Amino acid sequence: MAVIDFILNLAGLLLWLNWRSARLDLAPVSRPASLAGILKRAEPRRLTPWHFLLALPFLLFLRALLYWQIGPAVDWVPSLKLGSVAFYFRSDLLPRALLFSLLSFIIVWAIFHLWLLLLSLINSGSVEAEPLQKFVRFHLGRLDRLPWPIKIVLPWFLACLLWLALIPLLARWEIIPLPVSTIHRLEQAGTLGLSVYLSWKYLLGCFLGLYVLSSYIFLGNHLFWNFVAVTSRNFLGPLRKLPLRLGKLDLAPLLGVALVFLAAEFAERGLTALYTRLPL
Repeated sequence: MAVIDFILNLAGLLLWLNWRSARLDLAPVSRPASLAGILKRAEPRRLTPWHFLLALPFLLFLRALLYWQIGPAVDWVPSLKLGSVAFYFRSDLLPRALLFSLLSFIIVWAIFHLWLLLLSLINSGSVEAEPLQKFVRFHLGRLDRLPWPIKIVLPWFLACLLWLALIPLLARWEIIPLPVSTIHRLEQAGTLGLSVYLSWKYLLGCFLGLYVLSSYIFLGNHLFWNFVAVTSRNFLGPLRKLPLRLGKLDLAPLLGVALVFLAAEFAERGLTALYTRLPL
């Protein structure tokens, strides 16, 4: 069931991206080669961008019904991991299944935009990252033009607000214990807000791994591989000052991967320990 939930989250994210990307064109504009190239089809389009957006809440509602009907039969307990802490829901109650379906998608949606924000930070002002960086700018909108300190702090701030808004409902449904004070709520929000940055390790690890692979194996001249190379080089910029080359072997990407996952591991353990000790 967890795999089904993940696949349906990806389907929901694709519906969102299809709605948002209706006006986005990454390919360069070219002139039509013939008269047929400038002609438009006479029949109306069957699908519009709004169809994708309207299909998203139907997907979230229908899968909640699925979880409500099948979850108890297969003894499945839905769970969400918010950073360093996991929360569990009852699938035998429809309101709980609806809340889980909504929050599960929101987490995947938020992680996707967190990754875009990281790419915006790494490739800020990098002309070499075009045209795929245009995709990042389009989906971030005005957020892409914010100063870099605000880009870094904004995910923490929004995660804190979301947690503070969810606490009354989660506590009423006994998904989490009721915080003992307002200070306790703020401490929980601040701790879980810091946990959102842990998702960056997967994107960085993927990019650096692909960069190592493409450095030693020719995989073609596709725009994607150029984007991977430029992003990885920009991220590894501070390590380039160190003597990390042994002949033709570049150890900077391997060291970068090790540092990213080591820092994320220590951060996750620290935040988990801090959350269990709240209130301070």
